[in-house]
Amino acid sequence: MPATFAEWIEVAGRAVDVAGVVVITAGIALVAALAVLRLVRREPGVYSQFRQQLGRAILLGLELLVAADIVRTVAASPNLTSVAILAAIVLIRTFLSFSLEVETTGRWPWQKRDTAAP
Repeated sequence: MPATFAEWIEVAGRAVDVAGVVVITAGIALVAALAVLRLVRREPGVYSQFRQQLGRAILLGLELLVAADIVRTVAASPNLTSVAILAAIVLIRTFLSFSLEVETTGRWPWQKRDTAAP
């Protein structure tokens, strides 16, 4: 059982890491099952729906993984090396998140939805 603050932070970080991995893997399983169901029903647009939903599951998991890195790095023992590593991880995951957002929605996160379209 964790005794020190640093140990509690490490446990919390690992728990959020596990949650991120669970979200991604469960999302993949759920989205794949829904895609198979849609294929059996011969619904149109199965592939595009599959990609969008898979991207959303991955995005949510990535957000949790970034949060876990932040918790462990900043709260536990912030030093120049750990903060630099965190910055690199956050940059890479942010780039992945933006890329997935564009793939799933067709627009950048800061762009407004086109509500005037018929």
